[in-house]
Amino acid sequence: MKVWISVHGRFHAFHLARELHRHDALAGIATTYPRHIARRFLPHEAIIESAPWLEAVRRVADRVRVLPRSDLFVARNFGRFAADRIGSRADLLVGWSSATLEALRRAHKRDIPVVIERGSTHIQHQAEVLAAEYRRLGMGFPPVDDRMIERELAEYAEADAIAVPTRVAAATFLERGVPAHKLIVNPYGADVSRFSMPRPDNSSRPARILFVGGVGVRKGVPWLLRAFVRMKHHAELHLVGPLEKGFDGLLAGESLERVHFRGALRSPELEHAFAQADIFCLPSLEEGFPLALLQAMAAGLPVVATHQTGAGEAITAGGEGLIVPSRDVDALADALDRLIGSPEQRQAMGIAARKRVTAGFSWEAYGERALRAYEGLVAGRIPTNSLAPRTQSR
Repeated sequence: MKVWISVHGRFHAFHLARELHRHDALAGIATTYPRHIARRFLPHEAIIESAPWLEAVRRVADRVRVLPRSDLFVARNFGRFAADRIGSRADLLVGWSSATLEALRRAHKRDIPVVIERGSTHIQHQAEVLAAEYRRLGMGFPPVDDRMIERELAEYAEADAIAVPTRVAAATFLERGVPAHKLIVNPYGADVSRFSMPRPDNSSRPARILFVGGVGVRKGVPWLLRAFVRMKHHAELHLVGPLEKGFDGLLAGESLERVHFRGALRSPELEHAFAQADIFCLPSLEEGFPLALLQAMAAGLPVVATHQTGAGEAITAGGEGLIVPSRDVDALADALDRLIGSPEQRQAMGIAARKRVTAGFSWEAYGERALRAYEGLVAGRIPTNSLAPRTQSR
C-alpha cells in the first residue's frame, strides 16, 4: 500500500509522512512548506511536491489579519495544486481538512479512497462554541467564512473516512450526523527525546505555571487569568504564544500582576520554558488534541486542563494531572492551588506523565496506528469507532 499525503500548514503531517516512509508506505507528499523543511523529516528519495508561495500568502495574511479571505484562497489553490500531483502509485489519499476537496474528487475519479484529517472538532461545532463565548465576553467574533464551512462539509460527506485525534472531537461529528463507521480516532504524538528529565531545582523561586498556545479566547486564557488572581498560593504565570487580535482590550480589565507574556518561542526556547516550569495549564474551550499538552507531559510536567482539550485520553485525573470543567474559574484555581501546595504530588504526576507519553504517544506510535487504519480502509474494511486505533493501555 502507498499513501499520498496532501497537507497545508500542518507541520505534524511530516511526522506521519516520515513514519509511512519508514514502513515503505509513502507514495509522496504535497505541501505548502518549502522542500528544505520537508527534507528534515524525509530522505532524498521521497517525492515532495511543494507550493511555498501559498505558505507565504498564508503567513503574510496572518500578520496583517486578513485570514478569512486568504484562508479560502489558499485552500482552493492548494486543493487544485494537490489534485494535479497525486502520485500514480497512490492507493490512498490522506488530506487535511479545508484544502483537500479538489484532490479528493480527483482521487475518487481514479478509485482511490480518501481520508480527511481534521485536527480539531467538527467545523460547525467549533464555530458555534467560539461565537457563543465571544458574545459572552463582549468581543467581536471573527466569523468563519461560510464558503470554508461548505468546503469542509463537502469533504466530510465525500471522504471515505475522517481521522480525528480524540474521542472528544469524534463526538462532535457524531452529534452532527456523521456515521461512526467513517471515523478514525488516532491521537497525536510528541518527540520525547527533545525534553529532559529530571527537572531542575526551582525551589528558590515561586512556582511557575506555564501556558502554551494562542493567547486568546479559544484556549481559555480569560478564565486562566481570573483563576490565577483567586489562587491562595504565590506563583508566576507564563503565557507563551501569539496574542490574539483584539485580546489586549480584554486584558486591560484583568489583573496581570506576576503574569509574564513571552510571545511565540522557537523550539530551543520553548523546550527551556517547559524545563523551567512546574505546572502546565491549558483550559481550552475547544480543541483537537494540542501538541503542547503532550510536550508538557514529555517534559515531566503535571497537567491541569479541561476535558475539551482531550486531556482525558492522555491522563487520568489525579494520575498525570487534573481535569477541570471549561470556564470554571473556581475549579481551575483550586486545581492549581492543589498542585502548587504539594511539590511531592507535582513530581509524582510529572514522572507519571512522561511515562504515559513514552508508552503510547510517540510519533512512531501515531504513525503505526495510522498505517493499520489505512491498510484496513484500502483492503475494503470499513473503519469504525469501535475499531479506531487506541493508545497503549496502562
